[in-house]
Amino acid sequence: MWLNTLLLALRSIRRNLMRSFLTILGIVIGVSAVITMVTVGNGATLAIQNQISGLGTNLLQVRPGQRMMGGTGGAPAFKEIDAQAVATQVSGITAVAPEARSGATIVLDGRNWSSSVMGSTSDWLFTGNWKVADGREFTLEEQVAGAAVCLIGETVRRELFGSQAALGASIRVKQISCEVIGVLGSKGQGAFGNDQDDLVFMPLHTLQRRITGNTRVNTLLVSMQDGADPERVKAGITQLLRERRKLAESDEDNFNVLDTKQLGEAFSSTTKVMTMLLGAVAAVSLLVGGIGIMNIMLVSVTERTREIGLRLAIGALEGEVLLQFLIEAVVLAAIGGLIGLVLALGASIGLAQVMDVPFVFSTPVNLLAFAFSAGIGVLFGYFPARRAARLDPIEAVRHE
Repeated sequence: MWLNTLLLALRSIRRNLMRSFLTILGIVIGVSAVITMVTVGNGATLAIQNQISGLGTNLLQVRPGQRMMGGTGGAPAFKEIDAQAVATQVSGITAVAPEARSGATIVLDGRNWSSSVMGSTSDWLFTGNWKVADGREFTLEEQVAGAAVCLIGETVRRELFGSQAALGASIRVKQISCEVIGVLGSKGQGAFGNDQDDLVFMPLHTLQRRITGNTRVNTLLVSMQDGADPERVKAGITQLLRERRKLAESDEDNFNVLDTKQLGEAFSSTTKVMTMLLGAVAAVSLLVGGIGIMNIMLVSVTERTREIGLRLAIGALEGEVLLQFLIEAVVLAAIGGLIGLVLALGASIGLAQVMDVPFVFSTPVNLLAFAFSAGIGVLFGYFPARRAARLDPIEAVRHE
């Protein structure tokens, strides 16, 4: 009985192909939109998590001022000795890197490029998860003496050197000539849309003495030990820096401590909420598609009233007629769901490449969307099917 009913349903769908296609169009759009939104949203969430984790290993960023991002609000900058104090007096810390920065024009043989210049110790590479792709790090003697050596990011290497070798070359950073001793591994775009590879990295003393002309440190990068309690480490840093900056108990902190892990969780949570919201909006089109199926099925019942009456008159049961029209609605919705899955796959891959985010295929999401489309067929197909099954055979046969 089931096979015969399925064949009857498919024959009816094939009889009006254009109408059947227009009927399932809402389902196709709904399923493809929901899956595409969720897939691209998951990819964006993963990209943000990867970018935040790329900022550093269990990283805390300590900056002057009360705002986590932006200006210092007149708060005094840190000194190199502050980084040394944090490294030796706060437990649960692996490394502390004092970071100073400046903008500069980098010049090589007539070519120039505006970039960021970072000054720090070799611990900066560890705290920031940086790898040296070619060349070497600074030696301790070079750091102490403020030697004119530097490592460059991949963007600077590409813009200035192209296909030429960078190691051993001399570049001019503002007014000083600097020997390139290494090239940093590429990190790509940062969590805030910045190009992480567009930088020149040199010893802190070199930057302070020969470029900025002061001893200010913009940021303390603190790498915590694995398993360390971030809140406890933050509390220890806060207490120590309050003492060093001579703040009274009633004074507010004139610095802030940012946990990049918490920042990543906040960004990921926001992205997930937006993904769910967009998915819910897209799901509305599924309901519209279900209403379209119900409308066409009601029209089909009206057109086939005489056929239904004949079937009932020669012995067909109400349940068989109900099942025939219900299966017809479910098949329409399922076909729409399958087409939507295929379109969503192509759209998701394309958008992931355009947006430069990972393509994250989620089997549960795809199965749920397909099951929901089939459920739409059952929900909106039941009323027309029940109406067909309850027709009076005599009145149905007389129907013109």
